[in-house]
Amino acid sequence: MSLALRAASPSRSAVLPICLPPAGEGSEAPERRLVVPLYSPRPTPGKALLFQLPASIVYTDRVLRRELHLLALYRLLEASLLCLLVFSPIGPLIAEPHDPALAVSVALAGLPAAFALWLWTRRPNAHLGELALIGAGVDIALALLITHALPAAGPGVALLLLTNIGGAALFLKLRVALLVAFAAAAAMIGEYLWSQLEGGSARPLAEALMFAISFVAIAVLTNLLGERMRESHALAERHGEHAANLAGLNELIIRRMRTGVLIVDGRDHIQLANEAATLVLGGDDEGTLDGTALTAPAPELAARLVGWRRDGRNDESPIVCGPERIEVQPRFARLLPGSDSTLVFLDDASLVSRRAESLTLSAMGRFSASLAHEIRNPLAAINYAAQLLEESPLDEADRRLLQIITQQCQRTNGIVESVLGLARRERAMPERLELVATVRRFIADFHLTLAPENGSLQQAGRERPLEAVFDPRHLQQILTVLVQNAINHGRLPGEIARVTVAVEVREGRPAIEVADRGPGIPDAVAAQIGRPFFTTSEYGTGLGLYIARELAKANGASLDYVPVPGGGACFRLVLSGRNPLLSA
Repeated sequence: MSLALRAASPSRSAVLPICLPPAGEGSEAPERRLVVPLYSPRPTPGKALLFQLPASIVYTDRVLRRELHLLALYRLLEASLLCLLVFSPIGPLIAEPHDPALAVSVALAGLPAAFALWLWTRRPNAHLGELALIGAGVDIALALLITHALPAAGPGVALLLLTNIGGAALFLKLRVALLVAFAAAAAMIGEYLWSQLEGGSARPLAEALMFAISFVAIAVLTNLLGERMRESHALAERHGEHAANLAGLNELIIRRMRTGVLIVDGRDHIQLANEAATLVLGGDDEGTLDGTALTAPAPELAARLVGWRRDGRNDESPIVCGPERIEVQPRFARLLPGSDSTLVFLDDASLVSRRAESLTLSAMGRFSASLAHEIRNPLAAINYAAQLLEESPLDEADRRLLQIITQQCQRTNGIVESVLGLARRERAMPERLELVATVRRFIADFHLTLAPENGSLQQAGRERPLEAVFDPRHLQQILTVLVQNAINHGRLPGEIARVTVAVEVREGRPAIEVADRGPGIPDAVAAQIGRPFFTTSEYGTGLGLYIARELAKANGASLDYVPVPGGGACFRLVLSGRNPLLSA
C-alpha cells in the first residue's frame, strides 16, 4: 500500500520511502512512502515533545522497529538469564543472594514484563519513543532490585544495563536520553546507599560512580551515532529517490520520443520498445512488443541487424516496416560494452525527407533572390523592345504577336514575383474578384498562346456572377499551372487535350475546377502530388503544383486533386467567400 504524507517545514521537505507495516500484521510488511521534512519543525505538543524523533532525521521506520525488536529480544534474554540464575541449582554457586525473596520476585516479574514489551514492539502503531522510554525504565528498575538482591551479580547486571541504555538512546532525543542515563546512574548510587543502610556492602563506591559515568557516556555516544546513521541513511534515501525520479523521467522521455527505440537481445527478441516503435512495427493485442521475435513484425529490419552484427556497417537506407508500411531509417548501436543486446533507432524517413526538402527550398529561395535580378533584366529589355515596336507601322497580325510578347513578359514577371514572395513568405494581397469574368478573361488570354493542335480550353459551370477573395496575380499563376499540366498530360493517345475550367459552389464556398478527359493520375502518383521536386516528366521541375498549393494556402484557399470516376483528372481550388471588409 502506498501513502503520501507531506509535513510542512520552514525550509524544505523531501519525498522518501518509509516502510510501515499495515495494521494487524507483523514487521514483514510492504514498504509505504512518506513525505517527511528534512529540517525539524516545531515539536508537537504533549508526549511527542519527549518521545518524538528529531525531524531532521529521516529514517526508515521499518529499520527502527527492527532495531527496537532486537532490543526487546535482548531484554527477554536478560530476563531468562536472571530466572536461570535465581531458580537453577547452580545459581547459588555463582552468586549467593542477599535477599532471596526479592530475587525471586524480581525474576518472576522481569520475565513477563520483558515478554510484554516484546509483544508491544510487534504492534504496527506502537510509538517507538514510548517503547524505548518505558523499556529503559523497566530495565533500570529491575537492575536496581536484582543488584540489591544479588550483590555478587551487580557488576554483570550493570554491564548488561549499558546495552539497554545505549539501545534506548537510539530512539530518544538527546536530552531525554541523558535523563534516562542520569536515572540509571542515580539507581546505581541509590542501590549503593541502600546497601550501606542495611549493613554495609562489599562493593566500592568508585564502582558505582564509574558505571554511572559509563551510562551517561554510552547514552551520548549512541544517540550521536544513531543521529549520524539516520542522517546518512536520509541522504542515501534522498539520492535514491532522486535517481529513481531520473530513471522514471528517462523512461518517460524514451517512451514518448518520436524516434522509435528498440532493445533487442542476442537471440533477436525485443526486450523493450517505446511507443513510436510500437506504432511503426505494430504491437500485439495489448499493443506491446516485449518478448516478440524481431523477425515477426519486421523481417527486413532483423536481416539488417544481422548484417550489422556481422560486419559492423550501418546501412541507413530506408526500409518499410509494419502493417502501415511506414518508411524508417534504422540505426544500430551496442547497448553496453561486451553486451549482446543492441539498441535500434527507427527514424521517420518522411521526416528526414521533409527536412531535406526544407533545406532545398531554403537554398532555392536564396538562389531565387539572386536570380531575380538576372531574370528581370532580360524581361525589361524584351518589354522595352515591344513598346518600341508598337510605335512602328505594323499590320494586324504583327500587332497581335506583339501583344502576346507583352502579355507573356508581364506574366513571367508576375511568376518571378510570386516565387520570390513564396521564398520570402510574403503575405498575399487578396482582392474581391468576380470569378466567372476572371476565368473568362484567363481563357481568352490563354487562347492567345494555345495552338489548336495542342488542345482545347473551354469554360463550364455556372454563368451567374460569383464573388470571392483572392490575390489576382496568384490566381492567374495557379490557373496557368493547372491548365498547362492538363494540356501536357491530360490527353489520350491520338487525341488532343480537352480541358474545361468551371466555376462552381462547393459546400457553400466558391470553387474553380480544372478538369481534363485524359487517362487520369495513378493512385501511387496521386499520393505524391504537391510535394516539391516530384515530377513524372523528364522536363518538369516538380515545383509547379507545389507553388500553386502554397499560393492557395497563402490566400486561405485549398487546392486538392479530385479523381474522376469516368476517367480524367480534376483539380479543385476552393476559395474564401466574399470578405465584408473588402466590400464597396
